[in-house]
Amino acid sequence: MLSILIITETRGIANTINMTRTFYTLCLIFISLLGFSQHATIRGFVYNKSNGEPVAFSNVFLKGTTSGASTDLNGYFSINKVSAGAYTLMVTNLEFDTISENIVVKAGEILNKKFFAEKGGIILNSVDVTADQIEKLETPNVAVQKIDPVAINKLPSVGEPDLAQYLQVLPGVVFTGDQGGQLYIRGGLPIQNKVLLDGMVIYNPFHSIGLFSVFDNDIMRNADVYSAGFGAEYGGRTSAIMDITTRDGNKKHLSGKVSASTFGAKLTLEGPLKKLKEDGKGSSSFLLSGKTSYLPQTSKTLYPYANKTNDDGLPFYYTDLYGKVSFNGNNGSKVNLFGYNFNDKVIYKDLAKFNWTSFGGGSNFILIPQNSTLLIEGNFAYSQYKINYEGSVPEDKKSSSVGGFNGGFNFLKYFGRNELKYGFELVGTNTNYELQNPNLATITYAKNSLELGAHMKFRWLDKKKWIVLEPSFRLQYYAKFAQVSPEPRLQGKVNFTKKIRFKFAGGLYSQSIMSASSDRDVVNLFYGFINGPENLPAEYKDKNNKTVATNGVIQKSRHIVAGFEIDILKNLEIQIEGYQKYFTQMASVNRDKLFDDTPENADKLDAQKKDFIMEQGDVKGLDFTAKFEKKRLYFWAVYSLTFNKRYTGNTASGDVYEYAPVYDRRHNVNLVGTYSFGKKRNLDLSIRWNYGSGFPFTPTQGYYPQVDFNNNFNYDYTTSNANLGYVPGDYNSRRLPDYHRMDVSLKWTYNVTEKTKLEINIGATNVYNRENIFYYDRVKNKRVNQLPILPNVNISFKF
Repeated sequence: MLSILIITETRGIANTINMTRTFYTLCLIFISLLGFSQHATIRGFVYNKSNGEPVAFSNVFLKGTTSGASTDLNGYFSINKVSAGAYTLMVTNLEFDTISENIVVKAGEILNKKFFAEKGGIILNSVDVTADQIEKLETPNVAVQKIDPVAINKLPSVGEPDLAQYLQVLPGVVFTGDQGGQLYIRGGLPIQNKVLLDGMVIYNPFHSIGLFSVFDNDIMRNADVYSAGFGAEYGGRTSAIMDITTRDGNKKHLSGKVSASTFGAKLTLEGPLKKLKEDGKGSSSFLLSGKTSYLPQTSKTLYPYANKTNDDGLPFYYTDLYGKVSFNGNNGSKVNLFGYNFNDKVIYKDLAKFNWTSFGGGSNFILIPQNSTLLIEGNFAYSQYKINYEGSVPEDKKSSSVGGFNGGFNFLKYFGRNELKYGFELVGTNTNYELQNPNLATITYAKNSLELGAHMKFRWLDKKKWIVLEPSFRLQYYAKFAQVSPEPRLQGKVNFTKKIRFKFAGGLYSQSIMSASSDRDVVNLFYGFINGPENLPAEYKDKNNKTVATNGVIQKSRHIVAGFEIDILKNLEIQIEGYQKYFTQMASVNRDKLFDDTPENADKLDAQKKDFIMEQGDVKGLDFTAKFEKKRLYFWAVYSLTFNKRYTGNTASGDVYEYAPVYDRRHNVNLVGTYSFGKKRNLDLSIRWNYGSGFPFTPTQGYYPQVDFNNNFNYDYTTSNANLGYVPGDYNSRRLPDYHRMDVSLKWTYNVTEKTKLEINIGATNVYNRENIFYYDRVKNKRVNQLPILPNVNISFKF
């Protein structure tokens, strides 16, 4: 039997390798056919002269022609199909002085250039064509939000500006609360969202207090959030992608930032190991970041009213450390080495204790071959996450861990305005999970898995820039489970005019990992992981009450997105997107398990003995955003309408049970405004108001004395006091009250010298002290609210 299993898995891997080989052979033939040309290529990088950091989204073009390109996050540009001759090469950016250089190109030549842009003394109020306007016409940008530190700084901040606070404003995003809030993107669970930090998988990016993430805003270069319909370069998740990139350390001089607030403190330090010189042969730099919370200590004095159930103050502890070293070659090639350690702990007195740790490290690189127009990117990383939970009684414990490696290569080639990207990815994951369900049955699970993904994406733009198409394809192989998932995807855009654009996307997605959390926990901070659950029912009923066979352990979904981009005025942008995510197969922990799955219980229903059950999910929504930005004023309005349903086909009654998940928020509104005062615009007033309709919850039907005979045969129920148990009503059949909150901040900036800056930020979260419900303690018959008004002060010094 063992030999048969080994032969079967080996044959499966061999077949997938053959399929992957065929896939890349077709890619190479395609590249050869498109790449045969006698034209020249102009490529290179644009850097910030003051610190050596890449300057993204600059417009690089040949004056007097239609040939040009925009720089990417690495400052890289490539202008292709250039005829031989003499030209003037221009580099423009709103924040930098224009660069102009006369060049001569020869047929078939690859001309490499490197530019150092200098900050302009005057910020231009308008230009004819910007890189942002070009991107609107030449890229689909469906269901994606591109975030940088500048955008995050425009929001009112609690302590230091943080990505977690910004994400709560995005269309289709739901946070379940100030305390222990989880991130749900357009109806997907947190486990269905892949979070990448410099290409490394992060399994939990948010702290127990929902105002802070593990990411330091000051070291971020960019964060791309794909909420649906993402391309084939991403795999292994069925809902959304968060791709965060950190910047390199300062390559010119030592610099940093020190800050302290009523919530916590932070230190950032960076500088050159080998200084960058414009005519030098290379450089290297380092970047270090650390931040910690001392809220349990300061809250006793500053916010004694905030936690009436705990005399120890607000019980949120966290520490985040991150380090990075960058080595840069003269031609733009570079290698980064990085590592992190994140920790979190929260203690709810007489209720629950949670703590988690996460650590990892890795490397990524960019390679610019001297005699090829290819851009090669690669990464390899390892990360680990472990969480522990202790309830109010000793036997109520859970633990879960997940970790592994991920690595791969991406190859990028330009054909004029068109672009081909292809590559492969290898992911190894291990999970361990143990808990006791409400019926006192123990569930333990440990599993390792290996995934291989190959992908190709081609972006095609017609000559008149009316249509943009990005067809892509991913072949995902789950070696441990011998399952292959072909995943075609498509993004596109139709430019009716330069100001009215229609966009669309769709595709198939899969993943093996699932959530091990329970929606019935009073405080749902425990988020465990299970890889490829196998103790599943052989069949289940879908949402139409039809019996279908369980198609392996892989979970799958399909996305459809469509909408409009409308530039009504020069400074006013409107976006409307409608979407549907249909999760065709979702594995979930069986909360109703009563018996072990043994031969003695063969006559029992699967719904009563299997560790896991199969569900389906259907999410439909409409998002509306309006953004106005002009000189001193910034205003952003977001409205989301969502209908989220789950269907359980494994029940004791045999019928399909439809319910709304705990994060189903029908209406969500965010209004954000910032205004800059003063001649130097160094005083910023920011306001954010959020409204959300109530979440579903399960009402209490009754109470009973809960007696546990499982672990103590000598238990005398006639003299001992039993625990108070409750009988739940229909699952998630009621709605909590609506949620709304206003945050305000006032930031003053003073330039001490050209390179040093002092910032003082005063503000408050929940300024009108709205009593938003956190949870209801059924045993004590007591309501516990979210955070009350919390005034805060943050002082930072940059050097």
